[in-house]
Amino acid sequence: MARTATGATLARAPDSEKITINLGFVDLGQIELLVQEGFYSNRSDFIRTAIRNQIERHAETVRQIVIRKSVDLGLRHVTRDELIAAQAAGEMLDIRVLGLVVIAPDVTAELARETISALSVLGTLQAPDAVRAALADRIT
Repeated sequence: MARTATGATLARAPDSEKITINLGFVDLGQIELLVQEGFYSNRSDFIRTAIRNQIERHAETVRQIVIRKSVDLGLRHVTRDELIAAQAAGEMLDIRVLGLVVIAPDVTAELARETISALSVLGTLQAPDAVRAALADRIT
């Protein structure tokens, strides 16, 4: 946890998300063999490497889609100040992110509902439960 100048602690967003996959016995056996022979340090190392290779293989396609769909790539913080500014300007935000969206804990459900018209997250959304519930019909 990081500390602010006043000594308050700030929660740090995790840098990864845990997923669960099911593999066939033969695939798993082949992974185990490669681990035993020292090609990978463990199963997770093999799976992360395979995923990175596939992402790299399709990098140009992903880049084109991100441009076409006007998607933010990476980490997107949505702050109370940003939403208040949008509200004052009479704007509604259409937030599209490939990565992680973090809606600040001080954002109320009402403010989110009044200022976010759509929220599309290809990855992970971290938001207060009340905000998540208020935007449920707008999250894709």
